[in-house]
Amino acid sequence: MEFSQIVFLVILLATLVLLVSEWIRLDVTAMLALVALVVTGILKPAEALAGFGSEPAIAVAAVFVLSAGLAQTGVTERLGDWIGRLAGASLWRATLVIMLAVAAMSAFTHHLMITAMMLPVTLAICARAGLPPSRLLMPMSLAASFGTTLTVIGAPAFLIAAHILGRDGGPGLGIFSLTPIGLAIAGVATLFMLTAGRLLLPAREGRAAGDDHFRLDGYYTEIVVQAGQAFIGKPLAEFRKAHEKSFEVVDWLRHGQPLARPFEDCAIEEHDVLLVRSTPDLLASIAGEPGLALHAVAQYGKDLPKGHAEEVHGDERLVQVVLAPNSNLVGRTIGSIGFKDRYGVIVVGLWRKRGWLRRELSRIKLKAGDALVLWGESEQFAKLPEQHEFLMTVPFHGKALRRERWLPALAIMAASVLLAATEVLPVQIAFLAGAVAMVLSGCLTPVQAYGAIETRVFVFIAGAIPLGMAMEKTGVSALFASFLVEAVSGWSPWLILFALFVSAALLTQILSDAATVVLLGPVALGMAGPLGLPPEPLVVCAAIGAVAAVLTPIGHHGNLLIYAPGNYRFGDFVRVGAPLTLLIAVVTCSIALLLWPVK
Repeated sequence: MEFSQIVFLVILLATLVLLVSEWIRLDVTAMLALVALVVTGILKPAEALAGFGSEPAIAVAAVFVLSAGLAQTGVTERLGDWIGRLAGASLWRATLVIMLAVAAMSAFTHHLMITAMMLPVTLAICARAGLPPSRLLMPMSLAASFGTTLTVIGAPAFLIAAHILGRDGGPGLGIFSLTPIGLAIAGVATLFMLTAGRLLLPAREGRAAGDDHFRLDGYYTEIVVQAGQAFIGKPLAEFRKAHEKSFEVVDWLRHGQPLARPFEDCAIEEHDVLLVRSTPDLLASIAGEPGLALHAVAQYGKDLPKGHAEEVHGDERLVQVVLAPNSNLVGRTIGSIGFKDRYGVIVVGLWRKRGWLRRELSRIKLKAGDALVLWGESEQFAKLPEQHEFLMTVPFHGKALRRERWLPALAIMAASVLLAATEVLPVQIAFLAGAVAMVLSGCLTPVQAYGAIETRVFVFIAGAIPLGMAMEKTGVSALFASFLVEAVSGWSPWLILFALFVSAALLTQILSDAATVVLLGPVALGMAGPLGLPPEPLVVCAAIGAVAAVLTPIGHHGNLLIYAPGNYRFGDFVRVGAPLTLLIAVVTCSIALLLWPVK
């Protein structure tokens, strides 16, 4: 064994220890490995930094932005609502609809985002149908994992696999190269969860999430109808129906006086003020609703003290405070306190643990524990922690959605996929162009686009790719490949693929799927020549084993999201995931040999 190989193995072992133990962040570990490869002379600086401009890194960053565009414009929200309605009330139907729909969405957007989006939808379905959440949450999370196998852009691991296959002038992988395997996996996994898997799932009630002051619906606010509102002159009933997903009208003021009930058939007029019970997202995005505005902002916003920095109206101007038990504001009405003059901010919303409010905000008497949503300048918010009246000051977690831009966002995503699928543009360029289009079309602001990129994932991939390059350059991958070739000598091609799949499936339980492919991908590639096999099925089986193995809850972050709400135990995932992973392995290896036959 050469000296450079020994040095590389030491670096690799140290990297693996840090990745498994997570003593430091994964992206920092990748950067340490990158620096070590340069310092020891294994890679030149240009080679070590090539990962930042690599196809997988660029494509992953672009996909994060595209996914955020779909979420920010409400496309994913619409899909979630549609799935919820289609799922019905029976367990069999709900499982079928949720798994197929979630798998399809995960093919083009990050599976963790889909799992997070579908979590409340699935819980609502369970509550409506009287089903234990544990019966549906695991099928939903598993579908998000194996749904990524439908396209090459579904998971960073596949982009790395495509990069490995195309690095030496090979054909690489097209965006839909994995689709036949992915469709078969989706079908087999769904059938399994409808039959045997259904018997293996526990039937436990979910754990109570507890009271959450900072992300619950039920915030009261006032909105004013302005010129240009499409429902001026139309009855309130039509207005309510159009906005039922955003807020519920609980009172109606005209010229400062409440209208007599019932007022469903009364026509809306300009300057009417509606007291609504809303979601946090509405409070953050009301500025984007044509003809509607937060009443307090429209009335007093121009009179607020201005900070030194110009800010754009949106969620960055919203802050939430909780009234302290001993606050001298308790028992006083919001209007009598004078928040604008006293603190330089405006009260635009109120959340209260119990009770139903049916009067304008200015006349509501405050109680200890009330959460007030304030609008103002950053300079004024910086002074609030000094006030003893407030127990805590926290950011407001509503998202300023741009629902009116949902059609352009959907069109941009479809065009990006089409350009990549038809190979008019390389995958990374097609999706980079789509990410830019999301910003230019107003679906995302530049700040939102940058914020959407999971920097930790991007940096990790950029730092891990040179590790694979060094493995090949030092000959370590060829060394490992020769060991494996000797070990599997005489095995059938199918068994060789199965062994690679299982190796990746086990390794991905302690490493990320991307890290697993970085390590096993070059080894699988090096095995192709000596074994007389095409490289594609070897690398693809290793990549799918890293992505689709669902042996434990720690193998995929989406499983961790549902762990507490489903009241699951570690063994639940092993009991369901072990046979399902073996089924996926059989399907993957069989179809891979059909797609890339041995000559």
